[in-house]
Amino acid sequence: MGGAPHLFDRDLQRRRLARALARGDDAFFLVRRCAEDLSDRLAAVLRRFPTAADIGTPTGDAAKALFESGKVDTVLRVSATPGTEPAGAIAALADEERLPLAAESLDLAVSLLALQAVNDLPGALVQIRRALRPDGLFVGCLLGGETLTELRRCFAMAESEVEGGASPRVAPFADIRDMGGLLQRAGFALPVTDADTMTVRYRDPFALFADLRAMGAANALVERRRTPLRRATLMRAAQLYARDFADADGRVRATVEIVWLSGWAPHESQQKPLRPGSAKMRLAEALGVPERPAGDKAG
Repeated sequence: MGGAPHLFDRDLQRRRLARALARGDDAFFLVRRCAEDLSDRLAAVLRRFPTAADIGTPTGDAAKALFESGKVDTVLRVSATPGTEPAGAIAALADEERLPLAAESLDLAVSLLALQAVNDLPGALVQIRRALRPDGLFVGCLLGGETLTELRRCFAMAESEVEGGASPRVAPFADIRDMGGLLQRAGFALPVTDADTMTVRYRDPFALFADLRAMGAANALVERRRTPLRRATLMRAAQLYARDFADADGRVRATVEIVWLSGWAPHESQQKPLRPGSAKMRLAEALGVPERPAGDKAG
């Protein structure tokens, strides 16, 4: 984990999230939406998970969903900002990059909208997999690469026009095409990834900016510009946003891509791919078409 690039100021992230939670969790509508999706995904799994952990979810919604699933007896909430977990959950103060979890101590691990902000995502996934008992399940989601593309574009254009150059203002979110490979590298079996893209509408760009601050999700990149944002740059970005991404009613759009990940700790009972050459039927026979040697063209 020591060799991972240091992209995010984790201390700043924690302070901002703590302040946001102290004001109440009304702004965390995305977390609540993901908790509802988590409930649906767990309902489709026909087994119980006696011991589960919620890893880093900003609010207590994931822990609440675990209890309400009826599939879990004990819930551990591992978070840098404890205090919002439901009654009955065990709170553990920790960072998602340094999980205080014993090997093979969990039957289920979940994480909602937290892992996109760690500096070492492969390392975090390895720690989660090690904490799962054989045939234990991980289900999580994080923000994908299409998230806030409109905001990224408008700020880059505004800074280039007003200040002569752009600085990083929106985090480099995960690409769904890479997620399956990361799960496999972390040692998960049967990895699955899928994405849910939604559009959130605001009355104007400033309402979007306010929502991001209310979530504690303002720019926390290590390479962010340390000087205050110039008013002229902010106003130009808002002008570009309203010009390029407004609907007919004047409200502006913000894209949010949620990438879902799931994988199992390896176990001998799990399905395995067949060995090459072990098939009992040729593909052409199964499809009911003539078989031709490689290189032949169809007539």
